[in-house]
Amino acid sequence: MLIDGGGRGASRPRLRAGSRVAIVSPASAAKAEMVEAGRRRLEAFGYEVVVMPHALDRGPLYYAGRAAERAGDLLAAFADPTIEGIVCTRGGWGSAELLPMLDARVVHENPKVFVGYSDHTSLHAWLWNECGLTTYYAPMVAADWANENGTDERTWRAAVQGEGPWSVGEEDGLRVLRGGRAEGRLLGGCLSMVAEGLGTRYALRVEEPAILFLEDINTKPYQWDRMLQHLRFAGMLENVRGIVFGDTTANVREDDVPLLESACLHALSGFAGPIAIGLRSGHVDRQNRSVPLGVRVCMDDAALSEVML
Repeated sequence: MLIDGGGRGASRPRLRAGSRVAIVSPASAAKAEMVEAGRRRLEAFGYEVVVMPHALDRGPLYYAGRAAERAGDLLAAFADPTIEGIVCTRGGWGSAELLPMLDARVVHENPKVFVGYSDHTSLHAWLWNECGLTTYYAPMVAADWANENGTDERTWRAAVQGEGPWSVGEEDGLRVLRGGRAEGRLLGGCLSMVAEGLGTRYALRVEEPAILFLEDINTKPYQWDRMLQHLRFAGMLENVRGIVFGDTTANVREDDVPLLESACLHALSGFAGPIAIGLRSGHVDRQNRSVPLGVRVCMDDAALSEVML
C-alpha cells in the first residue's frame, strides 16, 4: 500500500496490484451471490480478497448482523496489518449506528483505503473528521463490482490506485449549472446523509475551502431544495467554494430534470460559487465513477481535477 501526505495531517492510502482487500457490510445485508460475484471480479482485477466474518450476516431487521458485529468487522479490517483496503458490499442503512463504537486511534495507526457510498457517507465523514483520512466514494462489491459494466476502471485506477491524475468532466456526465472556477478539499457524499448529520457531533466538518460533492437516490426536487437550504441555514456552505451534484437519473424522470436543476439553483440563490451537475458517481446503473474525498481539487466549469501537490 502507498500512503501520500495530503495536508491537514491527512493521509492518502492507495491500492496496488496484489493488495489484500477486505469486504465488509457496515449497513444493510447483501445477497451472498452478489458478494461472491463482486469478490471474483475484484480478484480478477488483481487483488487478494478476504470476506470479513460478518459480511454475509442477515438481521436483525434489514441489517447485516448486529451493530457490534458490523463495527467489529470494520475495526478488525483496519487493525489487520495484512489488509490494505476495505470495500463495502452495499449501502442501505446502518453505518451511522456504528459511529459511537469506532476507535480513531486504530485508524490513525493503520490508515488504509476505505471504499463505499450512499449510506457510508456517515463513515466517510467520521474518517475525515476524526482521522483526516482520504476515502473513496467509489464502486461497492455487491452493488457495482458484481455487475459486468458496474465499475468505471479509469477513475478507479486514477483515484484508488494512483495511476495518473484523477479528473472528471463532460465525458463523466458533468454539465454546468453556473460557471466559474474554484479550488478546495473535495468533501461530501449522499445529500440526505450529509443533511441528517447536521446537529450531531458526527456532522461533516467543512473547516477549510472546499468543493462539495452531493448525490442521492429517489429524492424529489422539493426534497433537494429543502435539504440544500438546511445545509445553508446550518452554515455548512460558509467554506464551500463550488458544488458538484451527481447524476439525476436515480432521482427523477428525464422530463423532471429541469425542475430538479431549478430547485437546486433556487436553494443556492445566495451561493456565489460555480455549480455543476450530472457526475455519474454513486447511485448510477453502470460505469460508477470513483471520487476521492479529502483531496484538493480544482473545479473549472464542468471539469473537476485533483490538484497535485
